[in-house]
Amino acid sequence: MHFTEVMRELERLGTEQNRRVYLRHGATEPLFGVSFAHMNALEKRIKRDHELAEALWATGNSDARTLAAAIADPGRFTRDQLDAWLDGLRSPILIDLVVKRIAVKTPFAREAMARWTASDDEWIGRAGWKLCGALAEEDPSLPDSLFEERLEAIEASIHRAKNRARDAMNGAVISIGARNEPLRGKALTAARRIGWVEVDHGETSCKTPDASAHIQKLWAGRKPAAAAKPARAAAAKPAKAAAPARAAAVKPAAAAVKPAAAAPARATKARRGGEEAAPAADRPKRDASPRAAPRRG
Repeated sequence: MHFTEVMRELERLGTEQNRRVYLRHGATEPLFGVSFAHMNALEKRIKRDHELAEALWATGNSDARTLAAAIADPGRFTRDQLDAWLDGLRSPILIDLVVKRIAVKTPFAREAMARWTASDDEWIGRAGWKLCGALAEEDPSLPDSLFEERLEAIEASIHRAKNRARDAMNGAVISIGARNEPLRGKALTAARRIGWVEVDHGETSCKTPDASAHIQKLWAGRKPAAAAKPARAAAAKPAKAAAPARAAAVKPAAAAVKPAAAAPARATKARRGGEEAAPAADRPKRDASPRAAPRRG
């Protein structure tokens, strides 16, 4: 799709009701009010188009920028370009999208997190802590020590941080606590020391999650599926091994029906003037073929 066509489509899809909802949640003007369902459909049609993304971002329109964050190519960003996209943003919705769809997928994500979390700017700080949480969730290659340091920094400064950065710091504690078992314990300890985190969510019904309770809830909802599979496979092995044992039991019976004296006796009768049917007792008895080994349930 061409730039003009996309902008016309965004304007057509916007509604006043959505505009009001997005503005209450921190979106900034200009804004058409396009639903996320329509935005997702446009993303699927366009797929990846970095040049179009740059043109859409340059408009300053919140809907156009939302789509731009979805279709941009993270591999095409430099550190300066990513900083330029964040510069001046005052929308938590857009900041979170840029972090989730672009920043976390760049090769310099860790370095960006370090710079942004050290910023005194409320919105850059939010981007940094959102990136910290995203890295905890999506990059298993990073050492636990990195997130232990982040927990210490959060514990020491969260109550002095600015509103939107404070919200992201609380979310980062939850994401770190969900990463693995050792960090779960460290995040719970930090969350208990931090206590309740107050965030002003404006004219919305949004609530700040209690980090400790949320971490425990996440872990309680995890199913031990990985541990169950080996147990089922181990239980099935004896049933599979039983088939050769049954087959071996059949072989002696088949061998027993070949009496050594049977062949000479019949040959003698043939020489006496004709082939006679072998007595019923000398005929091979066909044992019923063994049943197939039971399938694993």
